[in-house]
Amino acid sequence: MDELEEIVFKHALLNAAKHKGSANPGAVMGSIMSSEPELRPRAKEIGPISGKIVAQVNALSPEEQASKMEELGIAVEEKKQKKEEGLSELPGSHENVVMRFAPNPSGPLHIGHARAAIPNSEYVKKYGGKFILRIEDTDPKRIYEPAYDLIQEDLKWLGIDVDEVYYQSDRFETYYEIAEELIRREAAYMCTCDGGDFKKLKDNCQACPCRDNSVEENMELWKKFPEMEAGEAVLRVKTDINHKNPAIRDWVAMRIVEEEHPRLKNKYRVYPMMNFSVSVDDHLLGMTHVLRGKDHLANSEKQKYLYNHMDWNIPEFIHYGRLKMEDIALSTSKAMAGIEEGTYTGWDDPRLGTLRAIARRGIQAETITQLMVEIGVKMSDSAISWKKIYGLNRNIIEEKVNRYFFVADPVKIDIAELPDEELNAEIIRPLHPDFEDRGNRTLLFDRQVYIPKADFTDGISRLMDAVNIEIKGDDVKFNSKSFEDARELKARIIQWVPSDAIKAKVVMDDASVVEGLCEKDAQDLKIGDIVQFERFGFARLDEIKDDELIFYYAHK
Repeated sequence: MDELEEIVFKHALLNAAKHKGSANPGAVMGSIMSSEPELRPRAKEIGPISGKIVAQVNALSPEEQASKMEELGIAVEEKKQKKEEGLSELPGSHENVVMRFAPNPSGPLHIGHARAAIPNSEYVKKYGGKFILRIEDTDPKRIYEPAYDLIQEDLKWLGIDVDEVYYQSDRFETYYEIAEELIRREAAYMCTCDGGDFKKLKDNCQACPCRDNSVEENMELWKKFPEMEAGEAVLRVKTDINHKNPAIRDWVAMRIVEEEHPRLKNKYRVYPMMNFSVSVDDHLLGMTHVLRGKDHLANSEKQKYLYNHMDWNIPEFIHYGRLKMEDIALSTSKAMAGIEEGTYTGWDDPRLGTLRAIARRGIQAETITQLMVEIGVKMSDSAISWKKIYGLNRNIIEEKVNRYFFVADPVKIDIAELPDEELNAEIIRPLHPDFEDRGNRTLLFDRQVYIPKADFTDGISRLMDAVNIEIKGDDVKFNSKSFEDARELKARIIQWVPSDAIKAKVVMDDASVVEGLCEKDAQDLKIGDIVQFERFGFARLDEIKDDELIFYYAHK
């Protein structure tokens, strides 16, 4: 069995198991189309195979069917309650909703960032609220300066409208004001303890000696803070020293940073920690709902202490599960290292999971939005795959894009004994089979055409919509014209392009390059256009260089 027959066989076995050993061809076909969306374009091919395979399965005894299922590792799943999908209602009030997306400018956005940006934006749209972009740039070591612009470009590509933009590096004076207020309220203190010593005390639910400093003593140390060495002191927020989670006990709000900041240069040395700056900004910027990953659960607990110390209303905290995705590079630091080393060509290298890499391949922003909305904001982790992304994207673009012939690794053939009436024949094909109003493409068929090198093998083959040929060694000759003859002979249907084809290459998802030729009518395409190369896949035109069309591969 080939791969396709094996897929059909599994679906037939499952259908038979559900219906007392008797599979139904129509039901099997429906099961394949619904659960294997990438196979939908091959429906006409699958139909006859399905009928044949179902007959084979139904000829097996129930015991034999069960044995085959065990052998293939498949089982009938119990009907489960339908999983909740989509965005659930926000808790609390829905009046004057304010939400935010707050990335660190360490690089452009990747698909993991979309997990946060899209739900926040969609909720704001739903309730007519305000969407804030806040760039969290209080750690100079994690700043990649071009990211300030790249992030906003990526959000624009996603179709996310930003109402207000803030940079935490512009808000240091505000952080200092709140820090001083916390000291005055005896809710924060300057700690000069050795870090290791403090940890030992904290882990044993013991307060350090600095905790009992007076307001006056803390204010004096606070004023000296900018002149201190890194690690000499920190500002701590008081929490419950007996809290069950040691990480939450008297957490650090401010520390000394020696590195130069891309925007601030050396203007400040006292920098806020994330939990401090985020809490201050979420309050002062009016956040009603804070939506973020469950890896921030402990941070939410920390931040509540600051809210309570300042007598601020606590926003609705909503947490969602992790996003798991295999075979994709999401680490910004690893991607940057790969770019610097020359492993990747840039942030839009097709092997990366950045939004600009995804866009370059022809994946639509709508696809990513649909995916994230479908996942929703559940606490459980979510696994996504390229297969899922491709299926959603195919549904969006399939009707929109035109079709063309493309031949990979072409070989020129000269068809002997071709009848005169087939010489210089014009083969008319629609730009899209379902939309005749888009017009047609014309392929000039002659004795000399190009076919894929992989298809240059002995036997009878049919050049799509043209003639049947026989390949024997290096010789190629005309066999017949009829498609019925090809079907009867079980001839392979192979792609071809005329001798006037133009140079093209396709950069694949693994960054390998497929050299080839495509039909002449493709020269009317514009950069950014997406096409479907028949029997090859979808691709986006990225560049036209020296009369060569350069495409980036999307998916089948």
